[in-house]
Amino acid sequence: MHWRKRWERSWDEVRHCSAACRRRGVRPVDHELEAAILQLLAAGPRGRAVDPEEAAREVGGDGWESLREPARSAARRLHAQGQAVVTQGGKRVDPSTAKGPIEVARP
Repeated sequence: MHWRKRWERSWDEVRHCSAACRRRGVRPVDHELEAAILQLLAAGPRGRAVDPEEAAREVGGDGWESLREPARSAARRLHAQGQAVVTQGGKRVDPSTAKGPIEVARP
């Protein structure tokens, strides 16, 4: 994502959060998803990437499908904070423009 003049007042929010995310704010379940992603990364071997859907399954149980996009958003926030990197096909990508399946790895 590239800086734009119209976003200058809220750039810290815009660069890793969609308009819908900014309207509703970061909810407790979003923090749970971030923690689950970090826990999955810590539990695996160095260099292993995890699918954000794994965190959604862990947090959401049987209703995990509704947490797919929130899990992707959690991955984007972790990337913006420098706690994780987002990859596709093993290559680092900009999470704001990534389409299709993504994975999250340690930086």
